[in-house]
Amino acid sequence: MADGVPVRVVSYNIHGQRDDPRALVEVVRGLAPDVLLVQEGPRRLRWRAKCADLANRCRLVHAAGGLPGLGNVVLISLRVEVLRTWHVRYPLTPGRHLRGAALARCRVGGAEFVVAGTHLATDPVERPDQARLARAALDAEPGPVVLGADVNDEPGSAAWRTLAEGLDDLGVVPTFPAGAPGRRIDAVFAGRGAVLRECHVPDTPAARRASDHLPVVADLVIGP
Repeated sequence: MADGVPVRVVSYNIHGQRDDPRALVEVVRGLAPDVLLVQEGPRRLRWRAKCADLANRCRLVHAAGGLPGLGNVVLISLRVEVLRTWHVRYPLTPGRHLRGAALARCRVGGAEFVVAGTHLATDPVERPDQARLARAALDAEPGPVVLGADVNDEPGSAAWRTLAEGLDDLGVVPTFPAGAPGRRIDAVFAGRGAVLRECHVPDTPAARRASDHLPVVADLVIGP
């Protein structure tokens, strides 16, 4: 415990499971995350059953999100204890999708941390304000934090800078589109006692079939 607890967090836009669902399950099981932060997860009719089914197929447990998270879903392994969950909704722009974030306070081996998953707008006017709201929700929580996001924008943009401010971001590899990655729009950010040791983007045949995004895998150590 003196050196912290290892935790694997994966952030993954699963494209509403509209691609190859078997490949999606193969990818997630192979990565064996402690926490899976899903974007474009179930959010409409029978969303509870669909979240539970997704979790079960991936050998995980549904902790938060779905309709309340507006498609952001938090899935966990049995190694993780969830202490609290909550959700944030961003202001709706008429004619646009309602978006938000799903958050959970977790504990692994005595180490507590907060995870958050969000999917920002495709509209460049909306993104900066959504990023500020996501960070405000995260910054209100004490202790280590981990944020997984489909930013829908690239490093250096206003939204990306807001999400990354004061946090580690070790990713350098494009994540979208999965079939021929050319843009880095997905990331895991961590800090305040959550130390990001390694970050990689699996680019395998299964990952290219599973979704239009590649997953971001972050191996962290959560400080005591």
